[in-house]
Amino acid sequence: MDTTALLLSRIQFAGTVSFHIIFPAFTVGLAAWLCVLEGRWLVSGRPVYRRLFDFWRGIFAIAFGMGVVSGIVMAFQFGTNWSELSRRTGAIQGPLLLYESFTAFALEASFFGVLMFGRGRVPKWFYLFSCVMVALGTTLSSFWIMVNNSWMQWPVGYQLSPSGVFEPTDWSAIIFSPVVWVRFPHMLLAAYVTSAFCIAATGAWHMLRGAFKAESAIMLRMGLGLAAVLVPAQLLIGHLVGDYTHDKQPAKFAAIEARWKDEQPASEVLIAWPNETTQSNDYAISLPYLGSLIGSMSLTAKEVGLESFPAANRPPVVIPFFAFRIMVGCGLLMLALAWYGRLQIFRGRIETQRWLLIAIFLSFPLGFIATLTGWFTAEVGRQPWTVYGALRTTEAATPFLTTPQVAATLIIFTIVYCVIFTAGVAYIYRLLRRGPVSMSMFDPGETNPKRPLSLPGDSAGASGTVTFPAEEMSP
Repeated sequence: MDTTALLLSRIQFAGTVSFHIIFPAFTVGLAAWLCVLEGRWLVSGRPVYRRLFDFWRGIFAIAFGMGVVSGIVMAFQFGTNWSELSRRTGAIQGPLLLYESFTAFALEASFFGVLMFGRGRVPKWFYLFSCVMVALGTTLSSFWIMVNNSWMQWPVGYQLSPSGVFEPTDWSAIIFSPVVWVRFPHMLLAAYVTSAFCIAATGAWHMLRGAFKAESAIMLRMGLGLAAVLVPAQLLIGHLVGDYTHDKQPAKFAAIEARWKDEQPASEVLIAWPNETTQSNDYAISLPYLGSLIGSMSLTAKEVGLESFPAANRPPVVIPFFAFRIMVGCGLLMLALAWYGRLQIFRGRIETQRWLLIAIFLSFPLGFIATLTGWFTAEVGRQPWTVYGALRTTEAATPFLTTPQVAATLIIFTIVYCVIFTAGVAYIYRLLRRGPVSMSMFDPGETNPKRPLSLPGDSAGASGTVTFPAEEMSP
């Protein structure tokens, strides 16, 4: 396979993965949020929680569908552009993807229809149960994907056959690898934090517009409250992910730190421009001893530099270096907004501080940016390996692909994804702008037994006009 075709294949896969991960990063947390709203509505009976549920359910459905479609396309590329990876690691990756289908997809396929269309047709407890099962399905999907990716990051529980095929020898080591149990919580918390800030930002937006006062207050309070707890937890788990990287992927860790030579004690480069030509950092701002403290929890520890590794085994430096700092910066900014916002809510001053509401509204992309840059750090930092230390990226690609073939599919993917993304985001924006106006608050008995697929309240020959009782329109 020529180098241009390989580069285009990597760009294509990076593009599809980046497009896909936006939606799980949103829907995993949003599914849990729907469970909370449904539970609060059943316990308190307050219609405001029901209106919020109906509002976010529609947004969840659109984002969930886009995530499923983009995920299928991403999976196909293992066979088209990365057939050698599929052939050599299929005995491990294939079963892991199958486990995802048997657990996550089975739950989502079984209960998603109830979530969308079962209101008034099933008991209330079963409807809540269906919401929980959909949320569990999205979580399990993330789990199996992270098991798969974590095995590629640090392969365990396998042996190589004479033909170079990876054969599983210990599934418990693969599934319960310690790497999984720091990376999976890190991804799960990223999804929850992303959803929390989207919810808080929506509440701030409507509060700025002076609309949906009760709903806005709940979204703002609960979104910032969740973020205030989860962001510190995410920073802690992120440190544990850094520990695993430091111990098991030292070349990636050195690239993230832009550390070219061994240092003892090691300084921490806060910001610089890594110069791979001269193997040095231009315009660097560093703090002495901090690098050793972060890497080894010691002020005098020796930290390994990139020059300790063969040039062919070193990852690129610029992308992991900046991506990691953007991710951390987003996390610290979200922490500041969440804590200060909750303080102002506690003091009862949030509505009077318009600048803070604007800042919270503008914060909605931070979770997505942090998630994407985190993945860029992990995946680019793993290079030149697809299976770390065992299978190079150049060996994993389909050998007979040509540059025109890959260029054609890359252009097609780019156009289609841009159209889908634009249409999906435009529709979600319309739903967000319309606000939490419930359109399906009905008693179970109002469905028409002669028309089991009809909407609640839609009797044969009746119009679709909906009227709401007075209590429904109150907070």
